Amino acid sequence: MAEFKYEITDKIGVLSENAKGWTKELNLISWNGREPKYDIREWSPDGSKMGKGVTITKEELYSLKELLMEMELEAPDDEPAL
Repeated sequence: MAEFKYEITDKIGVLSENAKGWTKELNLISWNGREPKYDIREWSPDGSKMGKGVTITKEELYSLKELLMEMELEAPDDEPAL
């Protein structure tokens, strides 16, 4: 398996945390020295391991934001409605 390098250039925020302490995060990551892209994936509590995720460009993030703003979402039980 080919080795890859990554650098988290901006930790934007945590979306959720599971019972084992892994967090699903939105970060800006440079993969193999390339231009950083937005990335959503799970990380172990100490940040040494990662789960599968999705990496998107700034343009794709903007499109996702537009789609989410058009949706009518019901809030989780413990949150006020949007």
